[in-house]
Amino acid sequence: MKRVAIQGVSGAFHDIAARKFFEGEEIETIDCLTFKDVFSSMRKGTASFGIIAIENTIAGSLLQNHNLLRESETSIIGEFKLRISHCLAVLPGQKLEDIQEVHSHPIALMQCTDFLEEHPDWKAVEKEDTALSAKEIHENQITGRAAICSEYAAQIYGLDILKKGIETNKRNFTRFLIIADRWAAEQYTQQNTINKASLVFTTHHEEGALSQVLSVLSFYKNNLTKIQSLPIMGHEWEYLFFIDLTFVDYLKFKQSLDAIRPLTRNLRILGEYPTGQQQV
Repeated sequence: MKRVAIQGVSGAFHDIAARKFFEGEEIETIDCLTFKDVFSSMRKGTASFGIIAIENTIAGSLLQNHNLLRESETSIIGEFKLRISHCLAVLPGQKLEDIQEVHSHPIALMQCTDFLEEHPDWKAVEKEDTALSAKEIHENQITGRAAICSEYAAQIYGLDILKKGIETNKRNFTRFLIIADRWAAEQYTQQNTINKASLVFTTHHEEGALSQVLSVLSFYKNNLTKIQSLPIMGHEWEYLFFIDLTFVDYLKFKQSLDAIRPLTRNLRILGEYPTGQQQV
């Protein structure tokens, strides 16, 4: 059985993505309140695998998770792009006119702005997690409160769904990274075809340094799919660059890493893994 640390509780989108990624395998999810707790759980050996959201098509990149990933000793072994659809869930018997407050994760609230603006008398309350908002209503039998959560969470906690698909943008996807400790990562990657990698590095503080790196990667037939910069604390105007790239020839990819090492500092491979599927 695989023990997988997730941010949130049962019914959270991290839970859904983990079960879809490991579909057909027996897994046990370990609930974690924060993303930092996910990495802590793996470091302590409570879980060998973890899953973290890294970017959303509406909210953008989760910058804190880039740094947590860089500072950890985990490796990325896969990705999954999950369609995010929100519903409005309440205790059985409650109606729209009974609602006074709506609780959910701040990003979920933001993703449902248009729907919430149709009900200006409701108070929107930010919580740590979408599914946790549903769980609190169930456990405490709270009337007058609704949760914005997944349909799966509403089902788990026995809530009625008053409205489905309340997200403003129906093309709302979150990309999750599946991470593993070193031993589990080695075992997993040996069983899969690798055609994608995530790297992090800094460049020499000189003109054209980043463009040189990207030109070399392109020369070796790597396809850059994402680049994200983050400032380096204590080093004004210097940046970490996180990049994702895909490739067809694994040997050429390895050769490209050797070629960019003299042009970079602190180069680290965060993971080599198969390109993930997107749920439609």
